[in-house]
Amino acid sequence: MLWSYALAAVGITGIWLAGRRSFWGWALGVAAQALWIIYAVVTGQYGFILSALAYAAIYARNWFSWSRKAPSDADA
Repeated sequence: MLWSYALAAVGITGIWLAGRRSFWGWALGVAAQALWIIYAVVTGQYGFILSALAYAAIYARNWFSWSRKAPSDADA
């Protein structure tokens, strides 16, 4: 049960930081998905692997897109 609280805290923190336009939000979001995959394997809940891969792809895409925008675009 501690794992689920820790993973939720990491995910929420990543989303919060990304919303504040912090590089660390995207990085934390991608890294959190590795933790979800570990959780899925350890607990035998393999369905989480698919969702973690999807979330990681979305976080990575948004991180890439966000980092390529000009500073004036990020403020809009």
